Amino acid sequence: MVTKQKKLELVKKYGKNAKDTGALPVQIAILTEDIENLKLHFQKNKKDIHSMRGFMSKVNHRKALLSHLKDVDYELYIKTIKDLNIRK
Repeated sequence: MVTKQKKLELVKKYGKNAKDTGALPVQIAILTEDIENLKLHFQKNKKDIHSMRGFMSKVNHRKALLSHLKDVDYELYIKTIKDLNIRK
């Protein structure tokens, strides 16, 4: 789970201001942080199938947000995936 402090940092970094939590890059950054934390969880707990469902839901939600961002603003999409190191 992403801490409040980490969320504030991500909002400041990817949003237009400190309260811009609805921007697509902010939502994608928060989901990415959560996904990375869950990856570490699954390395330790390989048989945690119930949490895997939530993990897959987060991955699919991020994928949909990235697809929408790509359609709306391609340059911001490229900048976001480069900053978050999502795709190779």
